[in-house]
Amino acid sequence: MNRTIASLTSMLIVSGCQSVSDSPEHAGRNTVFLSAQHCLSEYLEDLEKNHYGPCLKVVSVAGTAPAVTREGFIELPVATPLMLETSCVYRHADGSPIPQTMETVEFTITPQTFSKPGERWYLHAHKQARDVVGCEPTLSRSTYPTYKTD
Repeated sequence: MNRTIASLTSMLIVSGCQSVSDSPEHAGRNTVFLSAQHCLSEYLEDLEKNHYGPCLKVVSVAGTAPAVTREGFIELPVATPLMLETSCVYRHADGSPIPQTMETVEFTITPQTFSKPGERWYLHAHKQARDVVGCEPTLSRSTYPTYKTD
């Protein structure tokens, strides 16, 4: 009987450990999670195809290469001013990058930018996926473009 109880206890401990998330959001730190890189795209219903918009990658955080989690996020402190260096590139119709369009732009994070710990944020290269020029980083809680193109 003691053996049965010990076996059940072991199984409960193991199954309990497996159900605990190893996500950085559960670490209890005073941080937010910013996508290390993100590409915009927009489905064009009238053409029945996907339009590949620009991609943005965070190159440095306060002058240092960022540490990226397994999920592709950078952990940043809440209410802390930082300077991000980003790299943007536009893509061909097949989704491959157009190297000639590569542009580097700084993005400023103020103490007011992130106020709630544990949230995931996405830094987009622009507000929409189509008909845009240049790299204008836009912060969003969504993976989708801020505006759909008409």
